[in-house]
Amino acid sequence: MNNISHLPTTFLTPLKLSEAMGIDFTIATETFQHTGSFKFRAAFEVAANVEQDHIIGASSGNFGQALAFACRLLGKRCHVVMPETSATVKIEAVRNYGAVADLIDVSKVSRANRVDQLLEEFPEAYRASAYDDPLVIRGNSSLGFEIAEHDDFDFVFVPVGGGGLISGISQAFVSAGYGAKLLGAEPLEANDAARSVRAGELIANDSEPGTIADGARTVSLGKHNWSIIKDTIDEILEVSEDGIRAGMRRLFSDANLKVEPTGALALGAAIENAERFKGKKLCIVVSGGNVDADRYARLIAETF
Repeated sequence: MNNISHLPTTFLTPLKLSEAMGIDFTIATETFQHTGSFKFRAAFEVAANVEQDHIIGASSGNFGQALAFACRLLGKRCHVVMPETSATVKIEAVRNYGAVADLIDVSKVSRANRVDQLLEEFPEAYRASAYDDPLVIRGNSSLGFEIAEHDDFDFVFVPVGGGGLISGISQAFVSAGYGAKLLGAEPLEANDAARSVRAGELIANDSEPGTIADGARTVSLGKHNWSIIKDTIDEILEVSEDGIRAGMRRLFSDANLKVEPTGALALGAAIENAERFKGKKLCIVVSGGNVDADRYARLIAETF
């Protein structure tokens, strides 16, 4: 199994959604990727290319379970620091893949500080960032190359948390000479990236945001990511919590697709800015689909 690689993304053409909104949508969904999100692309790139046999990282869940699975495939040890409020399905996945899920109260200790503590205990281990790592960016660039080969889009919308996905896709577009305009979509309640782009300098949130999009509860963009984003991304649109729910509902009802809140950010941005994109060809990146069933049902019901 050690020669396993990421799966190609799945492209969907939701005619019902396109007709309802007057926008030519294509969905690039990573919900069918190994471990249910794009994070496997990055996690496997890290685990396969560092010499250490023990990897420690922090994650709300998607990178954590991807890293756990990648380490299992490669016979490496893995610790994942996770907020105790992480989705149960993500915590269980980390454990089922053989890693240690180290749960913390983020109001008492930050993810980074807890990783520091573990590295003092295991000094030989590699610190794996979910986004701020050239290997992560390189792994995520594979999705960008797949999009560039698929179609000639006017815009490509990408969810933004720490910036690993959008910076990887941006690198691929630049390398491929692909001309679609790349836009980010970020929760309004966690809008450090949007504020950074507008200000032209890296700005952090004061604390970990409380948005329902748990994959975007980052305090700041990574430094490696910012060095790419500041030169290649013109705009990151902010999405309200209701907009995120609306994106989830539309993907459920009009595309028969179950997604987690972070995965609905891009469509949420398109919904809240629909007039701007009328008649355009949009590629909507759905980053993942890992969400507890009861929470998913509740979030979907809240939009009706």
